[in-house]
Order: sequence, then C-alpha cells, then structure tokens
Amino acid sequence: MRLYGLPPAIPLFPQLFCLGRFHDPHFLAAIRAFKGKLSSPIHTGGQAKLPAWVGNDPCGTASWDHIQCDGDSVIGIQLQNMKLQGELPASLNQMGNLKYIALQGNNFTGPLPSFRGLARLQTAYLNLQSFTSVPGDFFHGLSSLTLLSMDYSCLNESVGGWFLPTDVTDLQLLSTLSLTKTCLKGSIPDFLAKLPNLQSLHLAYNYLSGSIPPAFSSANLISLQLNNQLGPAPLSGSIAPVAGIESLSQLWLQVNAFSGPIPSRLGELASLKDVWLNDNNLVGPIPSTFSESTSLSTFYVQHNHLDGALPNIPLLGPENFTYGGNGFCSEKPGIACAKEVEILLAFLGGVGYPNDLAVAWTGNDPCLWIGISCNPSTKVVITINLPSRHLVGIISPMIANLTFLQNLILNNNNLTGTIPSLASLTFLRRVALQDNNLSAPMPVLPPGVTVNVSGNPDMDKLGSSSSPSITKGNPVPVSEPWVGIDGPPMSSNSTSITSSISPLTGAEETGHSTHKRSIAGALAGGISGAVCIAFLSVMLLFFVVKKRKKYSRVQSPNSTMLVHPSGGLDDPELLKLTVSNRSIELGETSHTGSTGSVRLDGMQVVEAGNLVISIQVLRNVTNSFSQENVVGRGGFGVVYKGELDDGTKIAVKRMEASVVSSKGLKEFQSEIAVLTKVRHRHLVSLLGYCIYGNERLLVYEYMPLGPLSQHLFDYVKLGFTPLSLNRRFSIALDVARGMEYLHGFAHEASFIHRDLKPSNILLGDDYRAKVSDFGLVKLASEDKSSVETRLAGTFGYLAPEYAVTGRVTTKSDVFSFGVVLMELIAGRKALDETQAEESVHLVAWFRRMSSNLDDLRASIDPALDVTDESFQSIRMVAELAGHCTNRDAWHRPDMSHAVNVLSPLVEKWKPIDIEGEEGIGIDLDMTLPQALKRWQAYEGASASSESAFFTRSDLDNTSNSMPSRPLGFAESFTSNDGR
Repeated sequence: MRLYGLPPAIPLFPQLFCLGRFHDPHFLAAIRAFKGKLSSPIHTGGQAKLPAWVGNDPCGTASWDHIQCDGDSVIGIQLQNMKLQGELPASLNQMGNLKYIALQGNNFTGPLPSFRGLARLQTAYLNLQSFTSVPGDFFHGLSSLTLLSMDYSCLNESVGGWFLPTDVTDLQLLSTLSLTKTCLKGSIPDFLAKLPNLQSLHLAYNYLSGSIPPAFSSANLISLQLNNQLGPAPLSGSIAPVAGIESLSQLWLQVNAFSGPIPSRLGELASLKDVWLNDNNLVGPIPSTFSESTSLSTFYVQHNHLDGALPNIPLLGPENFTYGGNGFCSEKPGIACAKEVEILLAFLGGVGYPNDLAVAWTGNDPCLWIGISCNPSTKVVITINLPSRHLVGIISPMIANLTFLQNLILNNNNLTGTIPSLASLTFLRRVALQDNNLSAPMPVLPPGVTVNVSGNPDMDKLGSSSSPSITKGNPVPVSEPWVGIDGPPMSSNSTSITSSISPLTGAEETGHSTHKRSIAGALAGGISGAVCIAFLSVMLLFFVVKKRKKYSRVQSPNSTMLVHPSGGLDDPELLKLTVSNRSIELGETSHTGSTGSVRLDGMQVVEAGNLVISIQVLRNVTNSFSQENVVGRGGFGVVYKGELDDGTKIAVKRMEASVVSSKGLKEFQSEIAVLTKVRHRHLVSLLGYCIYGNERLLVYEYMPLGPLSQHLFDYVKLGFTPLSLNRRFSIALDVARGMEYLHGFAHEASFIHRDLKPSNILLGDDYRAKVSDFGLVKLASEDKSSVETRLAGTFGYLAPEYAVTGRVTTKSDVFSFGVVLMELIAGRKALDETQAEESVHLVAWFRRMSSNLDDLRASIDPALDVTDESFQSIRMVAELAGHCTNRDAWHRPDMSHAVNVLSPLVEKWKPIDIEGEEGIGIDLDMTLPQALKRWQAYEGASASSESAFFTRSDLDNTSNSMPSRPLGFAESFTSNDGR
C-alpha cells in the first residue's frame, strides 16, 4: 500500500491510498484514452512538463503522479495548474469510482465529455479552460456532487450559449456552483433556490436575463454573484427576493438593470458583509438599517438613481462605501434633506418610485423637479402636477405637511387607497384626482377647495357625480371659474354632487338639515351667481381684447431668450415664449391643443409643443450663415457658430435640403420631439429647431474645443497640445457614459446612435466629452445619396453584421466605440489610406498588434509618454477595445461594462479637475427664475417685475415646463447618473 500526497492547491482532498492492482477493462480504456489525449504542455521557461506516467496501471507499483487510488480504482485526478493542453476523452465517465477531479489552470480544449454516471463524484474543478461545449446530459446522475466550478469557458458559443438543465435539481448535496463567464443564457432557474445545501452560487458575466425568482427569498445562500450580465437585456426587476436570504454574506449584483428600492430588510441581515449594487437603476433612499449594521464591510451603490439623505455607516471608510452618481440631497453622509424634499420623496415612495420621476427628482431643491411648482419668491412648493404619469400606489399622508400647497393634480393614474386628510392645507385650492381607483370616504378638506374625483368607482357611489366643488356650508358648481390660480379649468363634464358634503366631516348630509340649508343656499347661490355672471362678462371682454393681441411683448434690449413651452398639465393649454431678436413674445396655444403655425414679424414659428426658434434670430446670430461662422461640415449639412446678445454661444446645424426633403413636417417634428427628450451631461443637448420653408435647422449647445478628431489627427496642423493619457481615458469614459445612457432608451429606434466616431464626439472647454448627432441618421431622407447618411454609419466604424443584415442595434454602437478606443490608443484613423495596404483598416491592424505585448507597445500613439505602469492600463483599454469589436455582436459587452472598466482607470490616472458645466458653454444648472433674475439685473428691473412676470405661470412652473437653462434655452434634464 502506497500513500499519495495532495498538492497544496486542493487542500480539501483527503489522503488517498492505492490498494492492489488495476483490473477494470472499462476503466483501463478510459485512463489510456485520457493519457493519450494529453499534448505537450504550454512551455513557460521550461518549468512545465508532462506527468511521469509509466505503464498502464495508475495504481500499480510504478504509480502515476497526481492520480489518487483506492484499491484498484482511481478516485482522484489532480492536474491543476500544470499548463497542460489537449482534450478530455468521451470515455471519462467510465471511471465510475472517481470522486475528485481538478483540472483548473490548464488549457484543455474541445467539448466537455458527459459526466453522466459519475455518481460518486464529489468535487470537479474544470475552470480556467477553453472548453467549447457541454453536453445536455452532463449533470445527469451526479447525486454526490458538492462542488462544481466551470468558470471562464464559453460553452456552446456557436449556438449562442447554453441553458442550465433541470438535471441540476438532482444535485441535492451541491454546496458550490460556479459558472462565471460560461455563456450561460436564459433566466435564473428557480430550482436553484430549492437546492437545500447550496451556499455559493456564482453566475456572473453570462447572458442571463429576467428577474431574480421570488423563491430565492427562502434560499440558504452565503454567496450570490449575478453581476455583469453581458446580454442585450441584463438582469432586471426588484432585488427584494435576496433580502430574505438570512444567511447571506456576499451579494454581487452590480452592472445590471435592477430597479426599485433597496429593501430595508437587506440591511438587517446579520451576516451581510460584502454588498455590490453599483451600476443599476435602483431608486429611493438607502435604508437606515445599513447604518445600524454590525457586519457590513463593503457597500457599493454608485451610479444608480438613489435619492434622499446619504446615511452615515460607521463601519465603513470612504474606500468601502462608494455612492457617487446618484441624486442624494447632500454629498456628505449624515446630512438631512430639506423638509419638503423628505415629504415629496415619501410621496414618491407611496407611488412606487416610478423611474422617470426617480431619475429626475434629485438633489435638495424640489423647485427643479418635474411636476413640482414653487412660489418664485418664497421657494415653497405650491403645486404637485403629475397627471397621466402611470403612478401606481397610494397618496402618502405626508403631503399634508406641505404647508403652502395650493394644487394637487394627480388625475389619470392608478392610485388606490383613500385620500389622506388635507385639512391642514389652508392654502389648498384645487384637488384633481379623477380617473384613478381611490376609495371613499371623502377626506376632511379646508373650505373653498375645488375637487374632482370622477372616474373613481368607489367615489362615484357618493352621488350622481363625483366632481364637487366643496366650500364650507354648501356646494358650489364645479364649473366655477379658476380664480386666482393659473392652471387648467375643470373638466367640462363635471357636475356637482346632489347631496351636500359637510366640510367638517366629509359625510353626506341628509333629512331636514339639508332642507334648511337649501333655502339659504338658494339665496346665496342667486347672489353669487349674479356676481359670477358679471365677473365672467369682464373676463370675456378681457380675453377678446387679448385674442386680438395674441402676443404681448416684454422688452429686453440687451438679451435674447429662448424658453421651452410649458407642459405636463392635464389641460392642453400651453404657455409659449419664443424669440424675436431683442424681445420676448408671449402667447398661448389654442385650447384644443392643436398644432398650428403663426407668422410673427417675418418669422415662422411652429407650435408643436417643442422649442422653436425663428429663422431671423438664427440669421442674426450666425451673421446670415456666413463662412466665417462655419465650424464644421458633415454628411447632414454645415454647422455654424452663433452668439446671443448676452454672450451665450450656440451651434446651428443647417441641414442640407436633400437630406430632409422627403420628410414631412409632422414627421420631422415628431422625431425632433424624441431627440429633445435625451438629456445627459455627456450628450450634446439639442436645444431647439427651426423650420422655414424648406429650411431645417437644429440648434445645439456650443462645444468650444470642437471634435475629438481634430485633437487626435490634426493637432499638429492646428497647433493643439496632444491629448495626454489621462485625458484620453477621461474622454473614453465620458463617451461610454453618454452612450450607456443613450442605450437605456434603445427601445426607441432614435436612441441608437448609428454613427459614433471622433468627429461626432465634441469637447467642452474643460475637455469633457459629449456625443453629438445621435439620431440624425434617422432624420435623413432614405433616398439621400451620401454614403454617410444613407448608411447607418461611416466606413471603418460599421459593425460587420450590418453588411449582412442591414440592421443596427446597440451592439453596432459598441463596435464603433471599440474603434474609437483604438483610435485613442494608436492616434490613427479607422481607415487610413496613407498606411500600407495591410494596415489601412485600423481594427484588423490593431488586433494583430495587440496579440503581442511588444507590438502593442509599438502601436501606441508616439505622442504619449508611456511608462510600464501606464502601459498596463493601456493594455486593459486595448483588451476592452478588442471585446467591443468582436466579430460576433452577441459577444460584445454593453456600454455599462465599458464604463465599469474605464472608471477605475480614470480615477487612477487622476484626470483634470472638472468643475462642472460652467464656462463658455450653456449653464445647465441655472434655473429659469435664476436666469430671469440675471437678465433683469442687466435691465435694472425690480423684484416686483419678476413677480408680475410669473403671475401667469405659477401653476405651470414645473421643472419640465420651466427649464433649467441659462438665459433662455430649453429644458435641461438634470441627469443624476453621476457619470
């Protein structure tokens, strides 16, 4: 009997003995086949060698190294980290007594053989190989298996990956299942949560989609890794199921698309130590339970849409608690939010944190939020205006603490529960809750409030109509004029409830109590009716006069101002401010909300709910589109620089007539409406447009340092300083973040860029990069002859599958991004005719060069000063570029993966300090009231004139109707992605 020692790499294997001689003919054939499949090792300095296997008996006198025997049976194969290569024989499962197999750290190739029949197999380390496929019956009958690691072999790649078979349910003893980066696809099977002994489940870097099954709330997991799914639709949905895993210690969910709030219960898990939730779409506050945790050691939540107060977590230092790229009201832990912010976030929680509001409601100033209107002088919230927002949930009673609230407009949603008591809101004037699913009874309300609750089935039981106007003592017709508050009128089909509703109790009055009041009510009603008729007559006369003067003028001799039209109300009435050289024109659209056009002072202004700019203004600011103002030319037209009277610079793209000639007016406007919704700090903002005859002009924010292409390829000719390595990394990250945001809306065809390249990447005066021209291919005429606009992209940047299918996807953009990365590293164009024939195409050349370290170093732009340390970072970017330009679109990562790779590199190389969005360009942080104050300061206007200006728009002054732009540009999307 001979003792065989164990390699230190597998300390779990027991000492095994080889007893007697080997006689099993099936096993003999299998072990001979295994030996015959081994090839020469991959030499590394002569240290690797084939195992010394003499004879045909692994358990005989001349025993085989790294083979463990029990009697005449092999029970262990330990060849880990020997740098062997070859294939595993199909007869491997003939070794019926095999208990342990450790092959990690080699380079075995070919298909994995079936393990069917290895009923005694307990541990299998098959990771870090190059296996190509896995048979369908691989897991069948592995009833003794406790550990299986197959990481980093893309299995069944030729057919797009593989699904986890149901045979896994038979692995009742399994405690560790590690399938990281194995091309696993489909949804997460719920049967995994039912394996009673499973403690470690690692499925990261695969192509899984769907949500975490609810069954996981009762799993016995200690470690769960689902991070960095690479498919077009990564894991999504709520993370609530994992909060029920009481034994959980490690949770990695980063770089997916999980949404919803972080469960409070998650922070209560007693063993939870390592939590990675970054780069998802999580919303709401960080629960206070994390501050009270006694076990937490790592907590990463950066790049989500979290809001509220940032908690102080005593156990964590700054390196273990990262939270940037969210919307917290303070960047310092432990600082409370403003009172109104806390109230509104509680309201947001009551309606389930809808994503569009969760993304927009960030920071500590609710006056900047979509659907929230504030008094311009006191900055208190006076209106919640969120009709038709698909809100689902309850109305939080916390809104009763908004002391100065005047208008609560939540109609056409799916709100449930009862209306909270609002009796403390003494300034309340209007409550519009029609067409929800709210329940009786009517709450206590202050006197004089106009209420509309029609279309709520349970509320309709209160009377023939549920649209009362409630005042103290007696009902008032719902059709009373909207006095003292700007906003949409009541629904025209609203009537009063037949039964009076007590303003004190909210209950219906019956019997002689109602009769007594009816007499007094009739008398009061007659008097008030006469007053109303007189008032309406005066108002009618006023509007007739106003109609004749459709536009009133506010003089501004020193500035030009553009303001997005208001919106977001349940009524189509809109306020529009347009530009007329040195004046601001004020007018209303029709009450029917129909689209029309008016001609004003020789200008054509199209009223379509989007920012429109007169041709005269654009001619003035571009010196009649003079050659001196040209800053760029492309397949879509010429770009001119313009400067408004206050010094604000804009870029005007004058699209060629042949590009858009076949586009109808409504089609062009609808596509522009889509593009104007895209707001991100790394996307060039489309501020507005102009249609004048056959002219189609687009107005963008101005980027003073011009396109990236000039700084990469023409810097010598233009006298620029070559871009440093840290700036190149920073630009790459900026572009990745902009494209990541763009792809978040890729269900809209316009949000695939289609033509990403350095000339469409513009630099601000602080070298912050922004992606431009997204969606312009969609605007182009299909019969346009230009190659650049007819094709969905530019040669050299086009993904190979486009030539076959003619279709573009987000993966097409990823390919183009990979080419841009190569250009940043090499300083060479995607197609360079000055190079030798074999080097013209950058992607093909760079692939060859990056396969060898010396060649990769030689391919780096000579303008860069490369050290050994910086070369390692360049290698990482080169590897990312290679993944992005993979010939198979399925194997290209998403842009979120690129962000994840580039972020630490940018941090490591300490890019230039970025102070924000100020400077020569558009000030994206200035609110409209601030802009008006600045403008009026130039005029020497008093504060009273500002107040008078806002009288018309108190109700409409929501963040989506009154934009956060400097001196007069369209609405700013306050992106909270922090990227």
